[in-house]
Amino acid sequence: MEKRIGSLLIVIEDSQSVSKINEILSMHNQLILGRQGIPLRDKGISVISLVIEGTSDEFGSISGKLGRLNGVQVKSIMAKN
Repeated sequence: MEKRIGSLLIVIEDSQSVSKINEILSMHNQLILGRQGIPLRDKGISVISLVIEGTSDEFGSISGKLGRLNGVQVKSIMAKN
């Protein structure tokens, strides 16, 4: 399967999920090209933006695991080629 570049936006509304998020990201560290975290304390949320390279199955695996966590929303986008 072909590897593609894409991005994941992770919005964290429940800080109790942070350790599990970091565990999942560590398990998929070979996919991550870049990571930026922004705490929005006044809104009570944090945002993590990832640039990743992987297959559509790998994108689905990481976004699915993250999306099942309480208080976590995930949006992904993959470049066409």
